[in-house]
Amino acid sequence: MSWRRRWSSPSPRRCSGPWTRSCARSFAREPNHAGLAVGVLRGAQRWVGTYGLRDVARGLPATPRTTWRMASITKSFTAVAVLQLVERGLIDLDADIRTLVPAWPEKRWPVTVRQLLGHLGGVTNYGRFGPSHDSGPVDSAGALALVTGYELEAEPGTRFLYSTWAYNLLGAAIEAVSGQSYGEYLQEHVFGPAGMVHAALDDRRTRDEHHAAGYRLREGQRVASKVVDVSGRFAGGGTRASIEDLLGFGGALLDYRLVSRTSTGWMQTPMSTRDGRLTDYGMGFATWPLRGHYVVAHSGAQPETSTLLLLLPGEDVAIALTSNVEGQAASLKRIAYGIIELLLEDTGPRLSARRQGTVDAVVNEGLNRVFGYGLAYHRWATHGPGTLPGTGGLPEAFDQVTRLLDRAAIERAPDAARERLLSAHEPREDWLLVRVGAHMARTLEEALGPERLRSYPARGPLAFFNDYLAVCETKSCPDPFRFNEALRADLRRFSGENVAPSRH
Repeated sequence: MSWRRRWSSPSPRRCSGPWTRSCARSFAREPNHAGLAVGVLRGAQRWVGTYGLRDVARGLPATPRTTWRMASITKSFTAVAVLQLVERGLIDLDADIRTLVPAWPEKRWPVTVRQLLGHLGGVTNYGRFGPSHDSGPVDSAGALALVTGYELEAEPGTRFLYSTWAYNLLGAAIEAVSGQSYGEYLQEHVFGPAGMVHAALDDRRTRDEHHAAGYRLREGQRVASKVVDVSGRFAGGGTRASIEDLLGFGGALLDYRLVSRTSTGWMQTPMSTRDGRLTDYGMGFATWPLRGHYVVAHSGAQPETSTLLLLLPGEDVAIALTSNVEGQAASLKRIAYGIIELLLEDTGPRLSARRQGTVDAVVNEGLNRVFGYGLAYHRWATHGPGTLPGTGGLPEAFDQVTRLLDRAAIERAPDAARERLLSAHEPREDWLLVRVGAHMARTLEEALGPERLRSYPARGPLAFFNDYLAVCETKSCPDPFRFNEALRADLRRFSGENVAPSRH
């Protein structure tokens, strides 16, 4: 059965959430909704669906030609542009932004391009104006002037501070080194190569009849959005595009048509603060593991719009969603997650843990995190543009994870034990969970094949651990790589299986 056929004929179970055609229609027909566009790319297969109305008052339907405000997905366009100029030798990621943008005055600390890309530059986000301030229309110099009078809110590198105005600084750098306006640069080097025919800066004066009217919810009722000119946030949130355009951008990233594989890997690698805490944000994209999938995404929220672009680079999947109703981030993410389940997780029942009490909950949390981070990073590094953290000292890493999951230690201080587990994937903990989980995934793929590895997001962490230990029985893995009998007993109990004890 083809993917298209499966998509248009979902099982009743799959229709429990709004991620098939019929369910998306239902979502768009909710009393306070308006228009919705969904695009999915999986390898060479492509699907786009549009639902509801782009203009409620005039009864105009949403279509693939409809353009929507992209809001903060603009930051991903900007990051691509910066990395292109890095590849051409025109921008140094570690250069002080003042060397590229003289209009940025000297601050208490220098701020680098890399820090701005990762929201680690300490630059304020809208300052006293707030996110809905209408500053325009202004040109890029005027937009930059909005931020230059503010002091940095934190020393660069010490704190993640999401900032649209930080990306305006990057937009100014693009203009300075390319000799083109920001909009011209995007058209020639990003929108054009990605086939984004209808993408442009969101200038109200150049909108056509295909642009979606915007709405917000006020006291439970749908009303027209506040009129806001976004030229003052040009490189951080000032573009518009169709769903076909957004999906084309996602496909161009997956195919490395905009920047190299190496640069794509930089964009998708989460950055960290100076003390080794992950920010879950790379260069122009947020990143996180989802049931063993490595997610690379950016959302957008502005007057008139809600948007989401989600990539699974380890599985060659892009999902794009747009709505002309504000505040729909949770709904769009729910749709995207449902699509992932439909496309990639239809491989049998999930084995859920049979657990009791706080200690069991903490142990199960640890199993989930080893599985989730390990499998996601393994797939991203072997089937996408990523690079795994160092694999040295694996016996010691397995020993540390075993001790983190020790029941006696957890019982003495369950809250502290859970906190240690929640940080054990970070650089400050030497990427402990990532390294152990990725080794397990690699072992499973080598022994059981890639098809089995693809089944674990659906089957869950218990299947992942049980299969790994079964492989270790046949391969006679060294003792440190087999955890210990106490953890193996927990796995048998969680699984509700009468599994014979290990030989060691």
